[in-house]
Amino acid sequence: MNFWGLINLKLLLDVLFALGFGLLLFSRVKEQRTLWLLRGYLFLVSFAWFIQRYAYLPLTSKLIDAVVLACSLSLAILWQGELRRLMELLGTGRLAVLLGNQPKEFRATSTTVNQLVDAAGKLSQSRKGALIVVDLGSDLRPEDFLYSGINIEAQLSTDLLINLFATDTPLHDGAVLVKGNKIISAGVILPLSRQGISRYGTRHLAALGITERFDRCICIVVSEETGTISLANQGKLERPITSSRLQELLIKLVGNQNPLGTTKSSSNKTTSSQNINTNDTITVENKSNKSESQNTLLD
Repeated sequence: MNFWGLINLKLLLDVLFALGFGLLLFSRVKEQRTLWLLRGYLFLVSFAWFIQRYAYLPLTSKLIDAVVLACSLSLAILWQGELRRLMELLGTGRLAVLLGNQPKEFRATSTTVNQLVDAAGKLSQSRKGALIVVDLGSDLRPEDFLYSGINIEAQLSTDLLINLFATDTPLHDGAVLVKGNKIISAGVILPLSRQGISRYGTRHLAALGITERFDRCICIVVSEETGTISLANQGKLERPITSSRLQELLIKLVGNQNPLGTTKSSSNKTTSSQNINTNDTITVENKSNKSESQNTLLD
């Protein structure tokens, strides 16, 4: 009795751990085609496990094992970037990122987007290359960069961004890291992406590389050759875009984090309170007018 109970308990734990791992994988995959591939692969693995455990079909079991092995090798090639990122997170002990941790507090004002857009527009007009990394609350650490750059810790401003990317300065070839309303560091060297090596330059590959690894991180790229503006988000590059389009995208991405929405709600509250006060004033005036008219009739 205890023996069979122990076997059933092991089977239950096996199934529960497998389901938990599968749900974790599904929760981290966002691209639809990748999700389809993952579903097919997990179905094959589950089918192979069922055949080996409950059915005595040696030939079928061998064929399914061969297919699963071939699919595993293919997925390892297709998902080499994701697997490398997984190994990095496990090696650095950042399991909270794998489990989908809550974003860190992101502080910004409505002028943050305007300063970034203004700087990108002026750099585009003068055809000065730029790479601006905007941290939206990710778990970025110095070891995530090839070179963490020079610590700045300065208030974000358009003039400072333009000066950092001036061609006669030693930091213009690297990226600038922005968190909230502050410039954290400059001259940062980012890891390059392996997708589109023949299509993009170094700045665009660096923007793709860092946004592939961190979901809550975006990059603004200004081409030094053509002056075109691009925005990288979650390993995808939108280019070329205008300053107005960049402002729309930044408001959508930055505004979802917290501060801009808070500002908007507070302004709505202020407006509603003003409307309430105005209505109260109108009500009081109407009451006073009624009382005056009654007094006139009485007189």
